[in-house]
Amino acid sequence: MTGKKYLTEQAATFLKFAMATTDPDVAAGFLDKAADLQARSEEAPDASPRAPDVEQPKD
Repeated sequence: MTGKKYLTEQAATFLKFAMATTDPDVAAGFLDKAADLQARSEEAPDASPRAPDVEQPKD
């Protein structure tokens, strides 16, 4: 599964593309994709490494 950090970085990239283009249809497509990736990142697990002696939170 894709991690939160990766999805957030990809969303930021699409936002940069949207700001760089002058075609409003293309910009709208980039914004839609960025919003989709950002929504997916909110549900994605955080893949940050943890020290082995840290107790994992119980869900």
